[in-house]
Amino acid sequence: MTPSRHDVSSSFALDTQGLGNLKRSAKAGSLEATRGAAQQFEALFINQMMKSMRDATPSEGLMDNQQTKMFTSMLDQQLSQNMAKRGMGLADVLVRQLSSQTDAKALAIGTDGANGTNGAASALDIPMLPKNLGPLKGMEGAIQTNGLSASGRSQAPHVRAFQEKLGAHAAEAEAVTGVPAKFMLGQAALETGWGKRMIRNADGSNANNLFGIKAGPNWKGKVATAVTTEYVNGVARQKVEKFRAYDTPADSFKDYARMLANNPRYEKVLDHAGDASAFAHGLQRAGYATDPQYAAKLSKIIKNSLA
Repeated sequence: MTPSRHDVSSSFALDTQGLGNLKRSAKAGSLEATRGAAQQFEALFINQMMKSMRDATPSEGLMDNQQTKMFTSMLDQQLSQNMAKRGMGLADVLVRQLSSQTDAKALAIGTDGANGTNGAASALDIPMLPKNLGPLKGMEGAIQTNGLSASGRSQAPHVRAFQEKLGAHAAEAEAVTGVPAKFMLGQAALETGWGKRMIRNADGSNANNLFGIKAGPNWKGKVATAVTTEYVNGVARQKVEKFRAYDTPADSFKDYARMLANNPRYEKVLDHAGDASAFAHGLQRAGYATDPQYAAKLSKIIKNSLA
C-alpha cells in the first residue's frame, strides 16, 4: 500500500521535508494529520527510551568512537520510526485525546482555535504534550519506565537491569525479524537465568551466548564448551556441548536474528511472531530446545515478567 502524503513514519528518520508537510497539514484539522503527529511523538518517545538504554550500556572498546556513536544514533532514529509505524499504543491514546480536545474546542469557540489552529497542530508542539497525556492506562508493548512494566506492574530489579542492558540490542533484532523485542529478551532471560548463568570461555571470560545456540559444523566463529541439560524421551541428561561464542552481547542478538530470518526451520515461528504463546510453542515445535516445558516457561516469562 502506498503511504499517504501525511505518513512520514515510513520515510527516512531525518526527512525534515516530510515533517514540515505534516506540520502544514495538521492545520487543516484532519484525523489523518492528527494520527501522523501522534506517530511522530511516539517515535520520539521510543528514541529517548533507546537512548537511555544505550547510555546504561558500557562502551565496548576500540570501536566505540564519535563516528560509531553518530551512526548508532541515526540507526536508533530509523528503528524508532519503524517501531512507531507498527505501533505500541501510545499514538492511539494521543489520537483519542487530541480528537476529544479538538471536539471540545469546536463546541466552545468554533472549528478554529483562538490562534487559528486546532488540537491536531498541538501534537507537533512536543513540550506541551505531557500536560495532556494523563495516565496511559491500557497501553501494551515493551515500554518500560521508572521500574514499571507497560501494564503498570512493578518489576523486580534484576528484570529491570536485564532490560536496560540488552533492550537496545533486542530492538535492533526486532527490526530484522519482526519478533517483538520483549519476546527475545524473555528467551535470553530463560536461556541465561536473567544473565546469571552465562556460558564461559576456557579462560573464564563471558562467551556472550544469550540464546544457547550451539556451534555446529558450519560455524566458523569462536567456540566455548559447557555442560548443558538435554532431554531424551522426556528424561533430563547432562551433556558436554560446544556453543557459539561472541565478542559482545550485540553480536549474539545479531546472530540470533540472522538464524531466525534465514533458517527455513523457523519460518512458521516468524509467521506467528505477534503472539507470545504462539511464538514460544513455534520455537519448541521447530526443535529449538528439548525441554518439554520450554514453551510454557518462555510464555510465562514474556507475559508475567516483561508484560
